[in-house]
Amino acid sequence: MNGLSTVLIVVGLFFVGGIISFVKQNMPTSLIVLLSIGAALCLGAGVLRLEV
Repeated sequence: MNGLSTVLIVVGLFFVGGIISFVKQNMPTSLIVLLSIGAALCLGAGVLRLEV
């Protein structure tokens, strides 16, 4: 596991925490969808960069 994949996975998990927080605060749905797309892209890129 290199540094960039680790950073991407951590940022993706941070975004997932933000999604949970925004849902609890009843934020607009478009903001939650945008954040979830960003989280999915970060997590996907981090997993694809893993050298297994």
